[in-house]
Amino acid sequence: MTAKAWTDDPADLLRVREGFRIADVDTGSTPGFAGGKAEAEAVFARSADELSELQERLFAESRSGGTKRMLLVLQAMDTGGKGGIIRHVVGAVDPQGVKVHGFKAPTEEELKHDFLWRVRRQLPGPGMIGVFDRSHYEDVLIQRVRQLAPEETIEERYSLIRAFEDEIVADDTVLIKVMLHVSAAEQKKRLTKRLERPDKHWKYNPADLDERQLWPQYQHAYQLMFDRTATADAPWFVVPADHKWYARLAVQRLLLDALRNLDPQWPKADFDVKAEKRRLAADTIS
Repeated sequence: MTAKAWTDDPADLLRVREGFRIADVDTGSTPGFAGGKAEAEAVFARSADELSELQERLFAESRSGGTKRMLLVLQAMDTGGKGGIIRHVVGAVDPQGVKVHGFKAPTEEELKHDFLWRVRRQLPGPGMIGVFDRSHYEDVLIQRVRQLAPEETIEERYSLIRAFEDEIVADDTVLIKVMLHVSAAEQKKRLTKRLERPDKHWKYNPADLDERQLWPQYQHAYQLMFDRTATADAPWFVVPADHKWYARLAVQRLLLDALRNLDPQWPKADFDVKAEKRRLAADTIS
């Protein structure tokens, strides 16, 4: 098996389209990838350099007036692997060109505003790759499951989210929305591991077990979220995530595809390169 183990573009295979059913997703599958963990690690390593260069070009282009930027939205059930994506995939690029924000329960200040107020404040600027660890979608997921807002309010939020995402896409933002989909059995394994390893205790929250009891309700809420907010310009990608190596490789490929399509360019020098070379050659300071 060569390092080129992709047989199909995962962007096509993982994209949520009309008729999509989350219940039909095999969370242990590896759509579009013919190899195993070893082959995935080889492809991942080879692709990391290209991802890093494209990110640097995006960042550099903005320094000469470029307006393009990207936003990666990560959603998942607990233990879904969002942290691993941020650490291993996004962590492979220059941190000065990345803005990561994790959304937790709203603060008192945030509750004084509409639910998208705090999200707007964290959007990436030109040349940046923004990453949301959870996002505005918590306001139609946990709020629905926990019945923290009336049904009509949740329905209105879907429309507000679509309008918001249309707005940022029109503002030169490439939006990639990813749901890392793990099975209930895999989640139990990962929670067990956190309890068995003292160095993982900090990741464990007893409330995770309470949320786990609501697994069917969350699956229903995710399905409604896809039905209401998967659009042509702001697509959802559901990534089978029982294999962490596949989830990381797939998200890396989604980012690569998006950056290749953007095709950011190195800025042209706004000075006389030849003249500067002559000046430097004549420099006698040592």
